[in-house]
Amino acid sequence: MAQLQPVLLSGGSGTRLWPLSREAYPKQFLPLAGDDTMVQATWRRVEALADMAPIVVANEEHRFLVAEQLRQVGAPVPAILLEPVGRNTAPAIAAAALQAMAGGADPLLLVLPSDHVVRDVAGFQRAVRQASSAADAGALVTFGIVPDAPETGFGYIQAEAGDGLRQVLRFVEKPDAATARSYLDAGGYYWNSGMFLFRASRYLEELARFRPDIVDAVRAAHAAARHDGDFVRLDKDAFSACPSDSIDYAVMEKTADAMVLPVDIGWNDVGSWSALWDVAERDADGNAHHGDVIAVDSRNSYAYAQRLVALVGVDDIVVVETDDAVLVARKDKVQEVKQVVARLKQEQRSQAVLHREVHRPWGSYDSVDNGGRHQVKRIKVKPGAALSLQMHHHRAEHWIVVSGTAKVTRGDETLLLSENESTYIPLGVKHRLENPGKVPLELIEVQSGSYLGEDDIVRFEDVYGRSQ
Repeated sequence: MAQLQPVLLSGGSGTRLWPLSREAYPKQFLPLAGDDTMVQATWRRVEALADMAPIVVANEEHRFLVAEQLRQVGAPVPAILLEPVGRNTAPAIAAAALQAMAGGADPLLLVLPSDHVVRDVAGFQRAVRQASSAADAGALVTFGIVPDAPETGFGYIQAEAGDGLRQVLRFVEKPDAATARSYLDAGGYYWNSGMFLFRASRYLEELARFRPDIVDAVRAAHAAARHDGDFVRLDKDAFSACPSDSIDYAVMEKTADAMVLPVDIGWNDVGSWSALWDVAERDADGNAHHGDVIAVDSRNSYAYAQRLVALVGVDDIVVVETDDAVLVARKDKVQEVKQVVARLKQEQRSQAVLHREVHRPWGSYDSVDNGGRHQVKRIKVKPGAALSLQMHHHRAEHWIVVSGTAKVTRGDETLLLSENESTYIPLGVKHRLENPGKVPLELIEVQSGSYLGEDDIVRFEDVYGRSQ
């Protein structure tokens, strides 16, 4: 049997879990259902099955987040395919298949969204093993979730009668409530999980049969890809020209070789705050809490708090509190959170994209205060990491070391600063901040000037290959 190679799809933006999930730091990188982030949990449940390092398909802006989070849980060095633009799952999986076959192999690809919850990991692993022989023989296998409610938020798969792996009869769109109830009553219908198992070559063959335009575009993008360490940067022009389509529309609904294995594995796509309530531990009143929450005379509510949040006399609501935004919603209306995100984007407000703490490959910064001509940031730099050599046209900076050791380049000078020491970076002077130590560096940066935007950075050198 062919070796099994996981493919982790990590391109989503998770807008329905705003304000915790945002474009620059979406839900797959958050610990929403345990101590691990969702992408880490995805790797952990497939690790025992994998014969090869995973292939990860990610957004260009998330490349360092993916690499760092998988490194933290000991994943073997993955190939990280970077999409310059999003083109849905059919092109993303095609790029992964080409990458998997680049060395002459033809592995089984276990394609998994990186932002789902699976409670029964052993059951999931048994299902993959059960489906492997059929996939090795040429079937395109998907895993259908045994429904426990007339859910209108998922697509459905109708399968032939029988036990175990069986032929797909048809895929159906998200139904209305009455239709969903009829599916549940009739049996033989399963939620479409978005998880797949097939040989890399078989997927490309079927995609070429039904959507040769997608295959041609992705082949061109992969052939012209730039390799940057573990990152494979798909060619922007070729990939941008690729049509956008899902694997369901492009292949699975058309192929004669689609098979489905029904599974009951505690699956949830965590597509909304109410879905997160579904998978969370709840108290005797049905409340699920994360953080410092006090509930009085309240039932069936979900609260995520970074500071103290008190619920008094409220039922069936969601409260999510972050450093710079608070969401309060009825639990049956949380799907409409995406309208808030659309409004924020329309008004070009940063809360649609960024958290107050912004993560960078070298660490993070947190804007703790700002005014008309000043901004105060708390900066954290990982051991051995360095910011770019840069300058600013419109602001000066004052750095105060809180903990650790800072190596500072300031014009032609090089300084070593320890705890409680500081330095001043005049406007227009080239400078760089590095952490030469073995412990994290923390400092306070006070900016002053006429313009304090993040686009006032001129980079001269950068170890992470960033130009802006």
